[in-house]
Amino acid sequence: MKIHEHQAKQILARYGVPVPPGEAVADPIAAADVARRLGGPVVVKAQVHVGGRGKAGGVKLAPTPEDAARAAEQILGMEIKGLVVRKVLVEAAADIAEEYYLGITMDRAARRNVVMVSAAGGMDIEEVAATAPEKIARVWIHPGIGLADFQIRQACYEAGLNREALPAAMRLLRSLYQAYVAVDAGLAEINPLALTRGGEVIAADAKIDVDDNALYRHPDIAEYKEESEEDPMEAEAHRRGLQYVRLEGDIGVIGNGAGLVMSTLDEVKRAGGAPANFLDIGGGAKADLVANALEAVLLNPRVKGVLFNVFGGITRCDEVAKGILEATGRLDVRVPIVVRLTGTNERDGRALLQGTALVPAETMEEAARKIVSLSR
Repeated sequence: MKIHEHQAKQILARYGVPVPPGEAVADPIAAADVARRLGGPVVVKAQVHVGGRGKAGGVKLAPTPEDAARAAEQILGMEIKGLVVRKVLVEAAADIAEEYYLGITMDRAARRNVVMVSAAGGMDIEEVAATAPEKIARVWIHPGIGLADFQIRQACYEAGLNREALPAAMRLLRSLYQAYVAVDAGLAEINPLALTRGGEVIAADAKIDVDDNALYRHPDIAEYKEESEEDPMEAEAHRRGLQYVRLEGDIGVIGNGAGLVMSTLDEVKRAGGAPANFLDIGGGAKADLVANALEAVLLNPRVKGVLFNVFGGITRCDEVAKGILEATGRLDVRVPIVVRLTGTNERDGRALLQGTALVPAETMEEAARKIVSLSR
């Protein structure tokens, strides 16, 4: 689950990370009040769950309370990457001399958490990793030992941080790691970590993503969830009990098991198509869930075709077929649907689909080729 910058800073502050004073507000008058209370130049920042806020005009410097009100008025209601700004963070502006990057995330290839430190802060870290990977120092954390002090020193020295900032940066990295572990985060980053002209080191921006599966352990963080910040199609699918992620293509993909669905996405790409989504109906899915899955995929107006790829183990192919027929019977389906059923009760499932407009396929490769061809 993504949370806003001001919420991430509240969490980090609990673990000793210095953050600029500020407050999130929802109207220009409140923005001016916060700026007046802070008593100096402020930064007004859009609070949305996407990056690139500055480039989109969602971050503005405001020297006076009146400027803060004007900035908030301009930012509130604007749309950034499809999300409407409903709150802004008004916080004290820092007199920044240098910017660094501190981050921790899961390296799935190494099966360990990795710490990343860079002197190239304030930039998109993915861009730095792609164009100048040597500017990012990395250390991998042993799951049984945790982040050792020598690793913190190693990462900060290798990154080439200013010697003046080193002691504070090392303390902050320890605090960032403590917060990362405590809230079951999948990502925690400070970008930029700012060295001010007065010699202070503060988290000028922060981001934390929390593992959805761990939210039951963090009811306080679960309260941060805002459906207005979620993709509406993903939110609707989740309400239906589906594992759904919207993608940028036009071919809907439905399968059972994350690995099979991922392989199906790859096969669609190999056949020249572009998947519109990832949707896993899970094991043992009944007809009603399958019908919900098809309906959720068809909510996307970009979808030009749908591919079902089901390998029946505890999932029965006849139940899948019933669900498809139920959905197509009550929906106005105007796109081709290719169905590949193999495994438990596959003969019964295929028999149910005979004589319909649904297109059968024997293999995953054949199914991908057919749906790409039919959707063009």
